[in-house]
Amino acid sequence: MVTLSLVLLLLSVQWSWAQEDPLLPFSEYLDPELKVRLKWGFDEIQGTILFKLTVSTSGWVGFGFSPKGGMTGADMVIGGVGPKGSYFTDRHAGGNSMPVVDEQQNYKLLSLTESNGKTVMKFQRSISSCDDKDLPITDLPMKLIYAYGQTDDITYHSAQRGTKELNLLKYMPRVNPPNSNFFDITMVNFTVPAKQTYYHCKIMKAPTFDRKKHIYRIEPVITNFDLVHHLLLYRCPPSVTEPFEEECYTGIDGECMETVAVWGIGGGAFEFPEVAGLPIGGNVGDFFYRLEVHFNNPNKSSGRVDNSGLRFYHTSELRQHDAAVLMTGLAITPRYAIPPKAKSFLTYGLCDTAYIPEVLETPTDLQVFSVMLHTHLAGRKVRVGHFRGGKQIDLLAADENYDFEYQEVTNLGKTKTAKLGDKLLVECTYNTENRSTLTWGGLSTSNEMCLAFLFYYPAMNLSTCVSFPNVTSLGSAMGATDAGSWLNMMLTKTWNDTSIDQYQQTLKRIDQLVWVMNSNNNGLYNKGTLPDLKVIPSAPCISGSANKSLALSLLLLCLAVQWKSF
Repeated sequence: MVTLSLVLLLLSVQWSWAQEDPLLPFSEYLDPELKVRLKWGFDEIQGTILFKLTVSTSGWVGFGFSPKGGMTGADMVIGGVGPKGSYFTDRHAGGNSMPVVDEQQNYKLLSLTESNGKTVMKFQRSISSCDDKDLPITDLPMKLIYAYGQTDDITYHSAQRGTKELNLLKYMPRVNPPNSNFFDITMVNFTVPAKQTYYHCKIMKAPTFDRKKHIYRIEPVITNFDLVHHLLLYRCPPSVTEPFEEECYTGIDGECMETVAVWGIGGGAFEFPEVAGLPIGGNVGDFFYRLEVHFNNPNKSSGRVDNSGLRFYHTSELRQHDAAVLMTGLAITPRYAIPPKAKSFLTYGLCDTAYIPEVLETPTDLQVFSVMLHTHLAGRKVRVGHFRGGKQIDLLAADENYDFEYQEVTNLGKTKTAKLGDKLLVECTYNTENRSTLTWGGLSTSNEMCLAFLFYYPAMNLSTCVSFPNVTSLGSAMGATDAGSWLNMMLTKTWNDTSIDQYQQTLKRIDQLVWVMNSNNNGLYNKGTLPDLKVIPSAPCISGSANKSLALSLLLLCLAVQWKSF
């Protein structure tokens, strides 16, 4: 009976706390009694991480990082609200003794309150280490430690302590909401052709539900990991009313272009934040869906049978927002060429959200929480710049070490708002030093793409926001009289550092055609220009030592506590 009550309490707490907090999207209990709850968010571009620690006590609380889960070598903070006000210090421990106050205070206290038997401490630090007493926060699992007392005398914590291992920067929640189930959308006994690259598409209906549900987790179901490169699920417009299965882009499948789900090689399951889910059933509509599977078969193996696809977990417990996916970047077309022998060649795709109201009746700002970046074999870096009012305000996302063999949907660390009128610029960096011919844009693994799939809420009936260089302007700038002469020019040009740079600058300088399309494949073209993308430097090490009077008070408090313990 006690166990059942605890389970019910945990479920009720999880769902009652599924509220929107864009700066602190992740949360975990650190203890089995549910008395210590950590919420956090981060900004890898700025290099900062934000914490909010809530502990069921009116005494002191401690939190930190440990190399092995104990006190030795631990980096921590201790704080609380005492009779004379709040106190908060950055400390380190050499063993099972009172942690020592760091000379350099690298944690910044933002707020510290105590009420109704709970102490809530909100603070920030740099992701990297700022001195030899701090531990860097990495993208690997780390051991988090906590302790607390019933009073503000910082003495031995007894059993009120613990350790939990979490990956703070690569966190993927896994909830089990009530009234949940799953369904699969997969290929069925498909024989993979003996071709180096092949895209197969299957149009089908998803299961129907009388009531609206939310999809909260998407998992890959892969039969042949050595053949399946990536999967995409698109929602079809109402005009598609019949099933279809053939090689992609040879029939009506080209009409289904609103991205619903995406998985890439090296990725795993993806969990939506607790405030949002993909809608299905009820008044969402009875749509057909297109499953696209990219088979990469370099050995041209024959007779391989595949049943790969995606598994969708859904619940009738609706979340606060409907989520959706928007494809941004460079339009996929064979008219785009990347020169050979390039050490670092940049391409750009522009999404100008100012044009979204022209294809939607009720557009909204985008609350972007996750992203999947995508290129093919020549890709080395992908960045998504965020511009407002003609100025760059952020990098929405960035992968400075892009790996074709490891592609997954990643959480941004906090929800970022793209307001209507903002511009999103996807920049891809390619290396073609080992290639002797042009690399064209296209579907094949040997072709190239430059895309960013943005996961956002609230959902809009929007599928695409991409751009492409104006080919007429490109031909004119290069001195070509028509498409044929431009192609001949590209094929016969001597490509070296100078000619590659000239071509790259020309592509960036000319006007772009920006294409925005809604879920019904109604879209429009507008002309635009590419803004200059800059790398945003990480924030300097955070320092909490500027307030000397506070530091002195804290020192005196520590001495008094230590003296009292003798």
